[in-house]
Amino acid sequence: MKESPKNSNIFDKLKIDVEPGRGGGSKISGFSHRVFGIIKFILGIYFLPFVYSVSVAFLNEFSAVEKTAQNYFWAGVISFIILYLFVYKPVIIYNKGQRLLEIVFQFFKPLVKVAPYLLPIYTIVIFILYLLLSLLLKTQESFGYFIFLFSFSLTLHLIFSAKSIRSKQGDFLKANYIFGFSFIYIIDIALLAFCLNLIFREFSFVNFFNNSFQIGNSIFYTIFKQLFL
Repeated sequence: MKESPKNSNIFDKLKIDVEPGRGGGSKISGFSHRVFGIIKFILGIYFLPFVYSVSVAFLNEFSAVEKTAQNYFWAGVISFIILYLFVYKPVIIYNKGQRLLEIVFQFFKPLVKVAPYLLPIYTIVIFILYLLLSLLLKTQESFGYFIFLFSFSLTLHLIFSAKSIRSKQGDFLKANYIFGFSFIYIIDIALLAFCLNLIFREFSFVNFFNNSFQIGNSIFYTIFKQLFL
């Protein structure tokens, strides 16, 4: 009797062996899948205030950066969204980046499935190239182009990661999507803040982190106060 193929979870895949001739294993597996989905759904809801807090904290810090750099950054974001919606969906580029990360992390199997969704490989490469060129050439002529490509590549990563997670079948209560993308978004914005901290004197990663935590904490306190006090 052939088993029907199942899409693998991005973060974990629960495997329960079924004894030949018995159907109990599939019932246990299905029940475990639903319980695990409910847990991830709850964790995903828990992450949502932090999705908001890291966004607000990032925007507050980024507003202190010079206006020209801000314009290049938002131009990269808007350019990719226009490209994606009206011109061309560069899914091939995204898939090649995922494949590259799978090769890089093949020595550690748990990261092989997680890293392609979690790490914006093109953004990291562009950032490293910028640091090397800024040290070697000592010029700021190409600075705006790097900021543009930096935000362009990060937007590409976030949009296609969200689409990949959302398209997974068997996603009970959309738990993988809510939990997975919330987690990816928080990590990627934190990574973005860390990189900008190294580029701009006005941008402080410490302030970003503290403000994110304080805003998220205040949201949880308000919810708790409304429900129980």
